Amino acid sequence: MQSDDAGPEGRPLLVTVGEPSGVGPDVTLQAFRDRELLDLPPFVLLADPAMIAGRAARLGIEVPIRTLTTLLDAGDVAPTELVVLPLVNRHGDTPGQLDPANAAGTIEAIDRATRLVLAGEADALVTNPIDKKALYDAGFAHPGHTEYLAELCGTLTGRTLQPVMLLTGPELSCVPVTIHIPLAEVPAALTTDLIVSTARIVLADLQARFGLDAPRLAVSGLNPHAGERGAIGSEDESVIRPAVAMLQADGFDVVGPLPGDTMFHPEARRRYDVALCMYHDQALIPAKTLAFDETVNVTLGLPIIRTSPDHGTAGDIAGTGTARPNSFVAALRLASRMAKIARENAALSGEADA
Repeated sequence: MQSDDAGPEGRPLLVTVGEPSGVGPDVTLQAFRDRELLDLPPFVLLADPAMIAGRAARLGIEVPIRTLTTLLDAGDVAPTELVVLPLVNRHGDTPGQLDPANAAGTIEAIDRATRLVLAGEADALVTNPIDKKALYDAGFAHPGHTEYLAELCGTLTGRTLQPVMLLTGPELSCVPVTIHIPLAEVPAALTTDLIVSTARIVLADLQARFGLDAPRLAVSGLNPHAGERGAIGSEDESVIRPAVAMLQADGFDVVGPLPGDTMFHPEARRRYDVALCMYHDQALIPAKTLAFDETVNVTLGLPIIRTSPDHGTAGDIAGTGTARPNSFVAALRLASRMAKIARENAALSGEADA
């Protein structure tokens, strides 16, 4: 479902630095260094310029850094310059060494970037990985990156939002209905309403931001063999099948519940655009196995476009130059493509309204 097409230039993409002691600065600098070879869309980085300059020197990457106070000036920057919106809160360049003092800048970058995209000053947000432990130690009260973005967007727009995680790569796109909860709690957390609401968000964004006029959704079962009609657990028949029936009754191309062990081979994958899975590892194991370096984490259900590399902070290799920027590059390209499709759909909607 991904594409390498950057599309025509719109407004810039915003990139948040993420955890400064991790590989977020590394992959951002590596991608910018190779931007012409990779044909990357333009982006602006929210970071501490001094930290970025220090990391570039550590990695042996020569890059002129241009700091701006407003995105309005981004159009006057030379293509060879890495554009940085400086943070008020400073970051230390200490690869592999977590420091709670860095948390304020990490959160500031996310907050400012989200506000800028919501205000229409940028097309999309690409977030580098954060370290939840470092943020928790500094008093961060949210379960994670996605939940913070959803609450922030909800507060700024006055809407109640349900964020949905999409893992998308060249061969497979998956959505887990339940995410970061213990496996033992999944059966109780799964409800027909939750499956339906998650599926509706996925289907809507596939149309609005991925350009699929008639998206196809495959819904997994929970139990082995999708429960074998109640012989191995009751959830597949009592919870999942009614959700599928409701979506089908509304005219959506949805099938399931399907056995989780037979829905990810090549022939099965050709029959759907996204697999809706019941728990975290059911979705992420096949997605990462098929394309570990190219898979992108996309948050659906937000009023902004947000993508992220599908890897952690990798502090053990930060500053060494060995981090692979593939997933970050894929996240940039996908954010640009989604923004292009959203602009085209908005233009068509405006024509239709007129």
